Amino acid sequence: MTAFEGALRAILLWPCLFSASFLLECTDQDQVIHPYCLSISQEKLLDRVIQHAELIYRVSEESCSLFEDIFVPYPLRLQRNQAAYACLTKAIPIPSSIGEVQQMSDKWLLHSVLMLVQSWIEPLVYLQTTMDRYDGAPEMLLNKTKWMSDKLISLEHGVVVLTKKMLNEGLMTTSYSEQGLFQYEMQTDVVESVMRDYILLSCFKKDSHKMEAFLKLLKCREPANDNCS
Repeated sequence: MTAFEGALRAILLWPCLFSASFLLECTDQDQVIHPYCLSISQEKLLDRVIQHAELIYRVSEESCSLFEDIFVPYPLRLQRNQAAYACLTKAIPIPSSIGEVQQMSDKWLLHSVLMLVQSWIEPLVYLQTTMDRYDGAPEMLLNKTKWMSDKLISLEHGVVVLTKKMLNEGLMTTSYSEQGLFQYEMQTDVVESVMRDYILLSCFKKDSHKMEAFLKLLKCREPANDNCS
């Protein structure tokens, strides 16, 4: 089965099961520790998920810029858009044009966010490992990479709970990395290793921006936000 076929198969498997680890019901006191609960309002829940996505995107920008400044010479930066360095999530069937995205239903928007989130969980864990092998990697970059990895898992939980709240149904929590989207091996060539990690950070920045944009589109569709463009 190809990655594309696997992604389509996952989309069609409705309704889907929640992971037992997702906190769906909690008390007011629990909300301080666990921000994603079915007991809070849909509006507040959506706001929290959006804020979470915004922070992840902001840190991804900072991490990519920091890595680029320290490890990527200018000539290598020009190679980033070559076909050989395509993003690993390119195979996921998510519309890219503004018109197509605006026509997506709430269900598809939420599912697209979940697909993107889950496709990046394993690559970010991998990135933590490979960052430790860089000589002179600043602690700030290592901390940001670890932070993004942890918060992405939290965002996954939030999107699942938000889906339960908005649509009264679950989403499949299939890891697309298991379907062949992520198949990197440790590289011995320094230049190739740097470019591989640079592309990972660049692509994650792009996809985290999509996550944020899709969630904000959901917010714009609320009746109180009829002037949102």
